[in-house]
Amino acid sequence: MNDFGPAIGQPVDRVDGRLKVTGGARYSAEVPVANVAHGVLITSAIAAGSIQAMHTDFAAALPGVIAVITPFNAMALSHPPAGNGAGSRNPVTNLSLLQDTDIYYANQPIGIVVAETLEQAQHAARIVRVDYAAARPKIDWKNEKRHAYAPARIMGGPPDYRRGDFDRGSSSAPVHVSQTYSTPYENHNPMEPHATIALWDGSSLTLYDSTQGIFGVKQTLAHVFGLPPDNVRVVCHFLGGGFGCKGSVWSHVPLAAMAAKQVERPVKLVVSRSQMFGPVGFRPRTEQVISLAASTGGALAAVKHDVTSETSVFGEFVEPSAAATRMLYATDNCATSQRLVRLNTGTPTFMRAPGESSGTYAIEAAMDELAYSLGMDPLKLRLANYAEKDPESGKPWSEKSLLMCYLQGAERFGWSRRSVAPRSMHTSDGLLLGWGLATATYPARRSPSSALARVLADGTGYAAAGSQDLGTGTYTIMTQIAADAIGLPVSVVRFDLGDTRLPATPGSGGSQTAASTGSAVFEAGMAVRAKAIAAAVADKQSPLFGLSPDAVGVSAGRMFAKTNPLLAETYGNLLTRQGLPSLEALVTSRPDQEAAQDYSAHSFGAVFVEVSVDPDFGRVQVKRVVGAYDIGRALNAKTATSQLMGGIVWGIGMALLEETVYDPHYARVVNADLAEYLVPVNADVPPIEVVFIEDPDFNFDPLGARGIGEIGITGVVAAIANAVYHATGKRVRDLPITLDKVV
Repeated sequence: MNDFGPAIGQPVDRVDGRLKVTGGARYSAEVPVANVAHGVLITSAIAAGSIQAMHTDFAAALPGVIAVITPFNAMALSHPPAGNGAGSRNPVTNLSLLQDTDIYYANQPIGIVVAETLEQAQHAARIVRVDYAAARPKIDWKNEKRHAYAPARIMGGPPDYRRGDFDRGSSSAPVHVSQTYSTPYENHNPMEPHATIALWDGSSLTLYDSTQGIFGVKQTLAHVFGLPPDNVRVVCHFLGGGFGCKGSVWSHVPLAAMAAKQVERPVKLVVSRSQMFGPVGFRPRTEQVISLAASTGGALAAVKHDVTSETSVFGEFVEPSAAATRMLYATDNCATSQRLVRLNTGTPTFMRAPGESSGTYAIEAAMDELAYSLGMDPLKLRLANYAEKDPESGKPWSEKSLLMCYLQGAERFGWSRRSVAPRSMHTSDGLLLGWGLATATYPARRSPSSALARVLADGTGYAAAGSQDLGTGTYTIMTQIAADAIGLPVSVVRFDLGDTRLPATPGSGGSQTAASTGSAVFEAGMAVRAKAIAAAVADKQSPLFGLSPDAVGVSAGRMFAKTNPLLAETYGNLLTRQGLPSLEALVTSRPDQEAAQDYSAHSFGAVFVEVSVDPDFGRVQVKRVVGAYDIGRALNAKTATSQLMGGIVWGIGMALLEETVYDPHYARVVNADLAEYLVPVNADVPPIEVVFIEDPDFNFDPLGARGIGEIGITGVVAAIANAVYHATGKRVRDLPITLDKVV
């Protein structure tokens, strides 16, 4: 089952590449729908209080305006939002669906204008006047932090974790580091903003939605409108970036469907760039206190990681930043905690490696500080605390090659040439030079998933699964997997995704698509192969008649006797002779529960970074990055490299640029656009080298692959922060690392 064909792992070009570069790939807002009207959200100007009145007469009378929908005339929903109910199981708790007049955050959707053209809808939305009863928003982090509370659960477990005795371990150790690290509110800004087209046919609803989870949208919309799930179809063939923000259903999706229902026409709603700030989630602010205790030889005697993060006043989201700390290094004594602070913001959400990105920054910066306190090389400190098994669960790893990541990454980077003392290295033009490293990690996840595979009489293959392609190459790797499993060249296999009429799959989040849906596609393809072989060995007219199925191999659509390859026939010949248009198999693949009980599955990496810092002006520039990764098997060498490079680039932004800024009085975002919310551009991105440690993880799934969408950002931020310290001797513990903090 683990003998792969010629496609898996190869740097196959994207099968959807031509469509994308020629404009043939239609994103959700580009799907042609007859008689479509345009919707534009009206959002709140205050962050707390209520709406007293909305003056819509002038807007409604404008040319082309079809409707102005507000809390005062919106249709009643079958299952409205739960309101201020943190922890509610109601899937629409965090949504604003015009069922009341309460305001919880600035930029909250409070209405929708529908018009014949986008420009008419935008103009009408701008002139709607709103009377508010404003309250003082809770936005002062320092003040509200006094009311921090423990969530009931975090990742299915309690908010506090204990292993061993931290106090005893700490008191017996001679070397200590205890520091506070903070990360800011950060915003999603994918190239494609959120977009939905909704159209009704009687009581049936079709949505073209930019989403990471078509089946989650289907379930939520069926719930909101009281429909049988089979009455809702969701389509998403192409996604212009998701990264977590499109993993949940946000207010604009049911609002588009509501508007379409009320005006009795299809409605297209595209969220504006400024409306990406608040209504569709963000990475929450964190404050993390790390305490490390170690022997003089560097062995960790005790580790403590206390996290405080923000959530909204009407919903609850936990950024689990201490999760990596519990499993990353070998220590008998570990304690972590998680607390939440309620603010008048939108509800936070998943953002590439939620928890691990912010958490690895804190623990890996603290490990660097410990290394300096010990007078020890930061790489040697990590090697001294290498965990041969999962310290949290006590289970062996399903596969772990982090040691090789450290060694190969260090060799490629030239780490042995590093001068130890801060401010001791310089560039040829007199800038300060710094080298830093950090460990990367992300849990391996796999969920049940279904897929269909088919071989046709014309010798081609077909596979399908609901799923989504976030732009990371899912179309391509699934085609490769299907081709090898069925036994056909990639060039004659087609793979479909992005429609709830296809076999059900999990959402594309948590780096689980390759392992979950990929395993289903693989098993479906193998099932079709087995059906074809069984048909051939039972067919008296087949050259393979009478052979054991195990004695038959397949290559390039040709079934052959392993002991005599001249005894062979193609899939096409078999199906044509038997008068069959195709053979197919529908498979639901599930994780091996026994293996899940026996092993701990994580991916790992080591990130090495060089920065230069202007000693006069504090300008930091990343000069080069080497990242070595243990991800099991890379299913496509080209797309895998691109994903990891993309994560590293985002880590540069998280370390040096990204921060959402609030007005302290009105709780409105003041940099809600790409002019002032800074993200890396080409000039910020240095040469990046990605190294794979190829060691397939067959304990985890039949492909030996673990997801890679998120591990690329982990560790990068800390490696940059550590390099900045090495260059300057100044430790910045409050992200982003801007020049005013360095000078």
